[in-house]
Amino acid sequence: MNLRDVQAEVERRAAAIGAPPSLLPSYGASTGHARPHIELDGRGYHMVVVDRGVEESRATTRDLDELLYLVFQGVTIGMALAHERGHQVEDRDPRRLLWARQAELLERLSAAWAKRAAAEHERLLAVHPFDDAAIARAKLCRELRQQGHSAEDAWQMACDRLPLPDEG
Repeated sequence: MNLRDVQAEVERRAAAIGAPPSLLPSYGASTGHARPHIELDGRGYHMVVVDRGVEESRATTRDLDELLYLVFQGVTIGMALAHERGHQVEDRDPRRLLWARQAELLERLSAAWAKRAAAEHERLLAVHPFDDAAIARAKLCRELRQQGHSAEDAWQMACDRLPLPDEG
C-alpha cells in the first residue's frame, strides 16, 4: 500500500466511528504540534510524532494492521477523553469511563484491537489500580490547605480520611 491507500483506509475506518479529522494523522511529513504523521519507506510504515521540530516518538512496522492499531489507539483515546470530560463522575476513577469508551470504539473497528487495548489497560492497573477517591481526596486536600494546613499535612490528612489504593 502507498500512503494514499493508507490514508483512504484510515479515513474509511475513522468514518465508521465518527472520528473528527483533527484526531487523524497527517501523511508524509509532520504538521507540527505533536500531531502524529505516517511515513512509508523501504523499512515499512512509520507512525511519527514531532513536536516543535523534535521527533518525540517513532514506531515502525511492516504490518498494516499494526499501523492501523497504533493510529486508532490514539484516535479512540482522544475521542474517549472528549466523552469523559462531559460525563465525569466524582466518585469514579476517570479511567473507568475513558477505557470503556475506548474499548467500545475499538470494538467497532476490530475485536482484536479492543482485546489488545484491554490487556494493556490491565497491565497498567496491576501497577496503578483504579482510585475512585482521587477527585474527592484532591478536593479535601485543597480545603485543608485553605484552612491553613501545610501541603504535606493536608495531603496526609486527606489520605488518612480517603486512603490511596494499594499499588501493585
